[in-house]
Amino acid sequence: MTNLRVSIVQSDLIWEDVSANLSHHYELIKNLKGKTDLIVLPEMFTTGFSLQVKQLAQTMNSKTIDWLTQTARELNVAISGSVIIQENDNFYNRHFFVHPDQKINYYDKRHLFRMGDEHKRFTAGSKQVIVNYKNWRINLLTCYDLRFPVWSRNRNNYDLAIYVANWPDSRKFVWNTLLSARAIENQIYVIGVNRVGIDGMNLNYSGNSKIIHPKGHAISEIEEYKQNVITTKILKSELEDFRKAFPVLLDSDRFEIEY
Repeated sequence: MTNLRVSIVQSDLIWEDVSANLSHHYELIKNLKGKTDLIVLPEMFTTGFSLQVKQLAQTMNSKTIDWLTQTARELNVAISGSVIIQENDNFYNRHFFVHPDQKINYYDKRHLFRMGDEHKRFTAGSKQVIVNYKNWRINLLTCYDLRFPVWSRNRNNYDLAIYVANWPDSRKFVWNTLLSARAIENQIYVIGVNRVGIDGMNLNYSGNSKIIHPKGHAISEIEEYKQNVITTKILKSELEDFRKAFPVLLDSDRFEIEY
């Protein structure tokens, strides 16, 4: 039964400037060594939610991947967050989970936000990715995925969901509501990390980054509209005790997902 120290980073992203964002986020997290096990950054933390994929995409052999692996090793933490990645002629909104030993897991965003034309620039992923880290089974998810409960349905195969996002202020009620819903229906902890500030398309972001208890309430939350980093310990024993006392998942419906 392992506790996990999680640091959520609610940052103001520098529009379409990879190098500046890498430097910016390093300054935000550089003092976390020994204080946390996992650092979670927002969606597209190196660019903001931009569709300029040809100009901004990184490869799997790029300075961003080097930054992730080197920073994870230096701070002895895992780091989660999404980046625009190109493979051949395809572009992905790729959610990385980089371990302290530099092992890399990643998930390609399944649900592309068509109202923002994301589906016209990116290729959708087709596989759920669950990472094993410090005795936690962690489901990697990204922004618009939050609206699709079937995709994140817990079939007794994970304990914690991470949603990284660029979720505008105008829809923050939906963000707050669905984060709690996903925790309740799946009997999991949920981490939701969203950016703040105004992006290059003049969209405002309130943040509302938080960690949700399996019963649906926030156990920690960053003040909205404020750039900040907070660290919270989540308890595996508390999750297991709740599941044993109230075994909802034993009565869940069986289903298969078609891709």
